[in-house]
Amino acid sequence: MNRFKQDLGRRQQIGLFSTLASTALVELFAGCGFDWILIDTEHSPSELPDVISQLRALSASGVSAVVRPAWSDMVLVKRVLDAGAQTLLFPYVQSAEEAAAAVSYTRYPPNGLRGVSGASRAAHYGLDTGYLAHAAEDLCVLVQIENAAGLRDLERIAAVDGVDGVFIGPSDLAASLGHLGNAQHPEVQAAIDDAFRRLRALGKPAGYLTTNEAEAERRVAEGVDFVAVATDTSIITRAATALTQRMRRG
Repeated sequence: MNRFKQDLGRRQQIGLFSTLASTALVELFAGCGFDWILIDTEHSPSELPDVISQLRALSASGVSAVVRPAWSDMVLVKRVLDAGAQTLLFPYVQSAEEAAAAVSYTRYPPNGLRGVSGASRAAHYGLDTGYLAHAAEDLCVLVQIENAAGLRDLERIAAVDGVDGVFIGPSDLAASLGHLGNAQHPEVQAAIDDAFRRLRALGKPAGYLTTNEAEAERRVAEGVDFVAVATDTSIITRAATALTQRMRRG
């Protein structure tokens, strides 16, 4: 059972991005109260063995795992799914057609393009003989809107059959709008606010990441369905620099 998918749109889920390819850190953060942890392979050194190790750590904790492939690519997606990922966040989706392609990579023929292996880790190495018939039921597809083109096509993207949720990515969106490195710019924040309003009107679960604590509190209070409130790096660097600054002042 995919607990993240089961709870999506029914209760708010608070998460964290794992970017340091550290199974030990994922194991540590899994005990800190997060509902889900994203294992990143787009902006992270994590390769497939690292993903599998982190999936194992999370399965032992009961915290939901989300995996972000490096790109919406049929081969990359096939390998991550065979490794046992159930919830995928597809980066940089710009149109309904790209969203439909992403969904197709998660479905076996004749409903999609996923390659077939009955002996994968996802199928318990062949011991789960019903996996091929029922895999799609527990898969959750999230698409990430990260530029102005994606915002323009937001309603069509959200309406694609098989898209379970839409995630707004602020960093690339800020760059797309001419504010590289400044996701807190009023124009960027206004575009994000508008996207969430449109998704609420559609009844489509929405997601977000911010390492700005004040904004994280605001997005949680607004009821965004799944919110990543930090990354592993943001937690570590903030705590470490705050500690050294306190010691030097002392």
